[in-house]
Amino acid sequence: MTEWFRRKSKNIKTFYKKDTTEGSWIKCPSCTEVIYKKVLQDNFSVCTNCNFHFRLNVYKYLELIADNGKFEEFGENIVSADPLNFNAQNKYSEQIKKYKEKTGVNSAVITASAKINEIDAILAVMNFEFIGGSMGSVVGHKIGMAIDKADSLKVPLIIVTASGGARMQEGAISLMQLAKTTTKLAKFSKNGGLYITVLTDPTTGGISASIGMLGDIILAEPKALVGFAGPRVIKQTIGQDLPEGFQRSEFLLKKGFIDKIVYRKDLKYSLSTFINFLYKK
Repeated sequence: MTEWFRRKSKNIKTFYKKDTTEGSWIKCPSCTEVIYKKVLQDNFSVCTNCNFHFRLNVYKYLELIADNGKFEEFGENIVSADPLNFNAQNKYSEQIKKYKEKTGVNSAVITASAKINEIDAILAVMNFEFIGGSMGSVVGHKIGMAIDKADSLKVPLIIVTASGGARMQEGAISLMQLAKTTTKLAKFSKNGGLYITVLTDPTTGGISASIGMLGDIILAEPKALVGFAGPRVIKQTIGQDLPEGFQRSEFLLKKGFIDKIVYRKDLKYSLSTFINFLYKK
């Protein structure tokens, strides 16, 4: 027998020993179901048992949204400098080098042009795997490029957020990116541009306080952590117990902070539906 088990039912999958190498299984943190990683990847990192949304690779988001998974990236060669010569436990310049090698990309955001159900759009997808998706000068610059490009082409702008906030290794330069991107978004809106945000887990810090909450339409994935500071810091600040799940997308939907919770499999359809309904050149 080369198979672990064999069943005639279509609801039960048969796996081969040669496909079950060490580390090829993962436990869902929501329902504790043990899932074969290949099955999880084929389902865009969504649990097949309970629909829990694992964090998804930045390029997988682009493939999910873009027609036929095709997109044209821009700004990919822009790399962070070390303007403050920042040195704590590790040098900032060494951190940048480490994460470039680890992730295979040069920054914490990927910007691209693509079609969504035959609609031209500009996409910016943040990458939490790159220094926690923090916004430094390069992230701010690339998002600014995406806004300007959407404005000049008169096409919708979609930003998928995943971030721990501003990148403090760049000090005030990092914080100024929040002002720069929000100013550009205000101009984009004044010119009649349509801006849609997709909040994923986690969207926190300065990103939630700026570009994350400025969308004309604000979508979020199920159970995504969305907030500014952590619950412990908030509790210590206000001295009160906080409602359970108060920083999850379901709670924020009830309070009117977001417009719709969208399952990953429905994301492309939802984006194209909103664009068709709201956007006019």
